[in-house]
Amino acid sequence: MRIYILAIGKCKHGSPEDLIIKEYQKRLNWDLIIKEKDNDSQEKEAKFLIENIPNNAKVVVLDERGENMKSLEFAEKIGDWQLEGVSDVCFLIGGADGHLDEVRKRADLLLSFGKLTMPHMLIRAVLTEQIYRAQTILNHHPYHRE
Repeated sequence: MRIYILAIGKCKHGSPEDLIIKEYQKRLNWDLIIKEKDNDSQEKEAKFLIENIPNNAKVVVLDERGENMKSLEFAEKIGDWQLEGVSDVCFLIGGADGHLDEVRKRADLLLSFGKLTMPHMLIRAVLTEQIYRAQTILNHHPYHRE
């Protein structure tokens, strides 16, 4: 499986968040591809995100209005997609002003990590860990405990 993270804002090389992302990226058996774009107008951000979604990918838009899932539910969703033959899952992280409706409409899943406002780089690190956690759950690895 290939996992794409398309994100607005560039993660500073060597920052604490960058180190966390790279650590979980190393642990993953799935390919993790991250594409970034500097902050811009919402329209240009939306264009970047939509244009970089791989063909036939399932799209997960991180949005405060999205579904708040448990890690097991998140893993189950990815597992269901794998069983359907999906090979690419693409996560979209918007800029400071969030996503336009055209991006939300492209989503197969609107996902929220809660009602708290968090820095975009921190969300990227949390997302990467949750992707790794989902993989370990699907592989019956003891990393996740519930």
